[in-house]
Amino acid sequence: MVCLEGGYDDFLRRKEIIYQPSGIEVQESDIHPILFPFQKAIVRWACRKGKAAIFADTGLGKTLMQIEWGRLIHEKEGGDVLMVAPLAVSIQTKREASKVGVNIQLCRRESDLRPGLNIINYEILDHFNPELFLAVVLDESSILKNYMGKTKQEIIARFKNTPYKLACTATPSPNDHMEILNHGDFLDAMKSHEALAIWFINDTMNMGKYRLKNYAKRDFWRWVSSWAVSCSKPSDLGFDDDGFDLPPLAIKDIAVEVDPTINRGDGELFRIPELNATSYHKEKRLSSEDRVKECSRIIAGIDNQVMIWCEMNHEADLLKKMIPESQEVRGNHTSEQKERAAIDFVNGDIRILISKPSIFGFGLNFQNCHNVVFCGLSFSYESYYQAIRRFWRFGQNFPVNVWLVIGSNELEILSIIRKKEEKYIELKTEMNRDILEFQEIKGERKYRMDYDQRKETGEGWELILGDTVEEIKSIESETIGLTIFSPPFSNLYVYSDSYRDMGNNKGDKEFFTHFNFIVAEMFRITKPGRLCVVHCKDLVDYKGRDGRAGIRDFPGDLIRSMELGGWKYHSRVTIWKDPVIEMQRTKAHGLLYKQLRKDSSYSRQGLPDYLLIFRKWCNSELEDPVNWKTKENFKLDDWQKWASPVWFDIRQTNVLNIRLARAEEDEKHICPLQLDVIERATYLWSNPNDLVFSPFAGIGSEGYVALKCGRRFIGIELKEEYFKNAVDNLKRAIHENDNSGQLKLFKEVSA
Repeated sequence: MVCLEGGYDDFLRRKEIIYQPSGIEVQESDIHPILFPFQKAIVRWACRKGKAAIFADTGLGKTLMQIEWGRLIHEKEGGDVLMVAPLAVSIQTKREASKVGVNIQLCRRESDLRPGLNIINYEILDHFNPELFLAVVLDESSILKNYMGKTKQEIIARFKNTPYKLACTATPSPNDHMEILNHGDFLDAMKSHEALAIWFINDTMNMGKYRLKNYAKRDFWRWVSSWAVSCSKPSDLGFDDDGFDLPPLAIKDIAVEVDPTINRGDGELFRIPELNATSYHKEKRLSSEDRVKECSRIIAGIDNQVMIWCEMNHEADLLKKMIPESQEVRGNHTSEQKERAAIDFVNGDIRILISKPSIFGFGLNFQNCHNVVFCGLSFSYESYYQAIRRFWRFGQNFPVNVWLVIGSNELEILSIIRKKEEKYIELKTEMNRDILEFQEIKGERKYRMDYDQRKETGEGWELILGDTVEEIKSIESETIGLTIFSPPFSNLYVYSDSYRDMGNNKGDKEFFTHFNFIVAEMFRITKPGRLCVVHCKDLVDYKGRDGRAGIRDFPGDLIRSMELGGWKYHSRVTIWKDPVIEMQRTKAHGLLYKQLRKDSSYSRQGLPDYLLIFRKWCNSELEDPVNWKTKENFKLDDWQKWASPVWFDIRQTNVLNIRLARAEEDEKHICPLQLDVIERATYLWSNPNDLVFSPFAGIGSEGYVALKCGRRFIGIELKEEYFKNAVDNLKRAIHENDNSGQLKLFKEVSA
């Protein structure tokens, strides 16, 4: 274990992204006693944060918690609070507030505002001046989920200067991190595009999508936990689950038969259903009447309240005609009509209510009813899930019965919903586990600053497990004949969750601040007149993440960093790479042939790799020349080929086998330096028996080649898995080397 002091220690601590509280301290006694202990703890935490998100599953009392938060902010800070909710939820919120003695003013226009807590619907948000409010509460804040959506952008912009903010929603969709990033943006924790650049990578398997970097997961959830609390039940936060047990849920699938010969094409024995975004309504019409008849039959056997969900007005018309006692609410009804229907249904004045999940499927509490009939389904799992959770939630006193009535031609939709459900449960469990690990409501967590350190040695080599910034200090001055390495490419890949990992950073600026700690040290340990070889490439910016697409001059930044550390930029080699392979791997629009034909102003060339070579200049009398080459062992033809500014013959797949080195969390595109490149650099710029150094040894590629070429090697590697495999590769190099001549490998290659 190593303890740090001084500037590097301070830098590492600054790498941790901390969301600073800006709220007020309240005591548990300040909170209404009707709230459960876990709800009180959340309210206290949210008040202390000042700007916070509550991700709590349906039925856990988000409405009461946000009311208490708003009341406490108003009473202790004096300003007014604006609550924004989906249509028809406002009246329900006002009724909940009466339980804790709070009066919430329902507002249709700005003149309706009163001191204290006011509530409006999202639809009329633009009628209100945000500068009038000290605090804002977003109920059902999942409305922020659309990354580039107009509503999301408007909400964030309108409340940019609001001192206190609270966002409340059920657990965000675990496969839609953009919803979480947008919450962070709204709460001023970080701009969503900045968070995207730090923790996410362009998903080459899904064009236009981003995925969380594997080794960035812990850091990302640590950040989220600094401004959000998440729970599916009270015990997630260390509290008792008494009173929060979900009732039984019974789901029955009913498929009505659809004539397979109807509307069949010429020469077809049976019609093949077309279930896609453009044709699925057409398919659903084929079974509409039969589905409605089946729904009517089911409802005839139910004596108490029933909610019927449908997807099309055509279905609603048929349902209303066949079930005359029902009441229907559709999109073109007024806000007042929708709110009145919701209240009447909750009060039991409506026994059978017909509507769409898009209207009443979010935010409302319908525990008064425990019978739900779906007259068909859409492809949206979220819509299906939320429509059920209006009824199947904590506080429901009866088993919930759900009937899914679909046509036999729609079975694929049900299959897709079931698969999405399995994936949702899997991802939600994983997300809750990750976020709860750092949940601040359970107490502050300190980030470990120590690290493991040890050495392994063998014939002509030494490998150090540890932090390069620390361990390079132990290497004797002016002993290294050649330094060669491939550094982390800023934050393109993250190989560990340690802040000591230079790839674990917020962007280029932080990377180079970290990298600069070793630049002068590499200069110190290098022999006078010798070289440092850095493998690198240009980095890509993406429009969705960075605001505009293009290329970043990462090699140029490396040159400036090295020269500030005493090195002199000496030479550059361009390593040709096949643009077709790059296009196939990255799906980059600039390389697509269809983009060339559509608008070639977006087209670009493929990205090569580079070797940047730097020299340690000093008094020539002190220099140790690299002078082993003769006409016999290094032919003129070889030099003319290697002196070329472009190396066209590098074999891109000639790398050490990394399958054993890759941990489960590693990124797919680990890019070890090609053995051809290391070999040429070693022969060009070092003497036999020289000590070759790599500050990022990885799985030992530089050391493997150095030993095969008759040199010695010393390297440093932070990651345990890579260190172990590097040791094995260095041992293998010694075993494979038959010592018949240190230039044997070179002669074979040049021949």
